[in-house]
Amino acid sequence: MTPDAQSEPTIDQAAADESVREVHFEVGHRQAAPHGAYGSIFELEDAAVKYGSFTAVKGISMKIPRKEITAFIGPSGCGKSTLLRAFNRMNDLIPGATVQGKFIYNGEDIYGPDVDPVEVRRRIGMVFQKPNPFPKSIYDNVAFGPRLNGYKGNMDDLVEQSLRKAFLWDEVKDKLKESGFSLSGGQQQRLCIARAIAVDPEVILMDEPCSALDPIATLRIEDLMREMKEEYTIVIVTHNMQQAARVSDMTAFLTVDIDDHVGERTGALVEFDATDKIFSNASDPRTEDYISGRFG
Repeated sequence: MTPDAQSEPTIDQAAADESVREVHFEVGHRQAAPHGAYGSIFELEDAAVKYGSFTAVKGISMKIPRKEITAFIGPSGCGKSTLLRAFNRMNDLIPGATVQGKFIYNGEDIYGPDVDPVEVRRRIGMVFQKPNPFPKSIYDNVAFGPRLNGYKGNMDDLVEQSLRKAFLWDEVKDKLKESGFSLSGGQQQRLCIARAIAVDPEVILMDEPCSALDPIATLRIEDLMREMKEEYTIVIVTHNMQQAARVSDMTAFLTVDIDDHVGERTGALVEFDATDKIFSNASDPRTEDYISGRFG
């Protein structure tokens, strides 16, 4: 089935619009290491994603810095989530989806003929918009991936380490046998992050991970992201401008190009730069208009 041209198909739950429009934003704390100190982990060259004959996003060229947080922002339907899913081949699971251009990860095109998409998803994990723990115990949620991959080490230690990295261990250490569904929404999302961490990825993709959470739980996730970038590269899609300003090091603004002749809407990259610059001195007036709430 070809998705409707006015919206992006989703693997997880439908997106909840929570756009925050403010003229002024406080840009959050930045890492001690200078920007780009670890080089680039991804290089996109004229990347595009299509669903059947519909082009969801096209012409994307960018370099994603290693061990930093990159945010994708833009109006609904501009291809943010579609682009994010292309980073670990999740779009392969959508009938009719095809990718053009190059997605270079550590020097190798992840869409190359000899690349195993399962291995790609192990190295590049994903956290969805709405917490989606498995119908298993807290312990088994975290242990699921390592068991599937044939992990031979001490599983108890791995589960504890993963939960600690997700800032969740102290809250669940006495109830590891209880269902993951017994946790609050914010705790469930941190459990999903622990589950992603447990398979030792290098990159974690986050598709609006706080859209279903209350403000306090959202701040916990943001604090967690800042800690995680010491070890992982994070790419996040968010409708929340303040969140992008607080947590990200780099920001990509995407918009929707409309072909007046055929009425087709296609996502396109407008600007990709350091978050400080995007929010204080954007190069393209469309970026400033979006951030200030004049459109979108």
